[in-house]
Amino acid sequence: MLRTEHLTAGYGNRTILEDVTFEIQNGERFIVLGESGCGKSTLLKAIVGLNPPISGRIFFHDEEIIHPLPEDSDFYQKIGILYQNSALLNSLTLEENVMLPITMHYPDFPVKIASDIANEKLAMVNLYKDRDKYPQELSGGMKKRGALARALVLDPDIIFFDEPQAGLDPVTARDLDALFIKLNEQLGTTYFIVTHELLSIKRTAQKVLMLADKKVLFYGTFDEAMQSDIFKVKRFFNVDKYSANQ
Repeated sequence: MLRTEHLTAGYGNRTILEDVTFEIQNGERFIVLGESGCGKSTLLKAIVGLNPPISGRIFFHDEEIIHPLPEDSDFYQKIGILYQNSALLNSLTLEENVMLPITMHYPDFPVKIASDIANEKLAMVNLYKDRDKYPQELSGGMKKRGALARALVLDPDIIFFDEPQAGLDPVTARDLDALFIKLNEQLGTTYFIVTHELLSIKRTAQKVLMLADKKVLFYGTFDEAMQSDIFKVKRFFNVDKYSANQ
């Protein structure tokens, strides 16, 4: 589905990540983790072109993706993004927010059909009855689900999640994880999830990429991560066992 080869990313002259290589299989829940400031969101932004990489290569369905994208690229029609703050537009209803990718990418698309598609996605995240509400009328968890419906509206091959649990209470976060897993299994959509939330990782992860000191510290299955002898990996997954001074 997606792979990188020797990706280096950063901001201006400041390098945040170096030589990042990995691949994601179709339908996989792929978790990018690590301590705050390790470059998780930088990696996501480099892949989707919000902050293009300094060097290295990105392949999507074995086709190389070079940012900035050419005008005839359909890359953005095949991916969805769920931003950390949900990024719903306050001037639009929830239904209109979910319709937005359709109307932006396909200006001549029939409005009635776009509305039907948006409402179908809202029903999938249990928000159909709230379709006429504005973002300021929604709770934090509802905004996240609304943003997920928008990310799903074009039936993408892969969804990029940037800290999806940020700002949520533990119960809402758990319920959101359950929804993520349910839709992943039903739709087969690949997930690229950036997070440092340990409980969420343990609930959702299938493949893990851990970043530290600008490099890939660990890459493998979740079970392999749990059995790893690398100290920083062990400390991350057993934070109560290891003191901050070790």
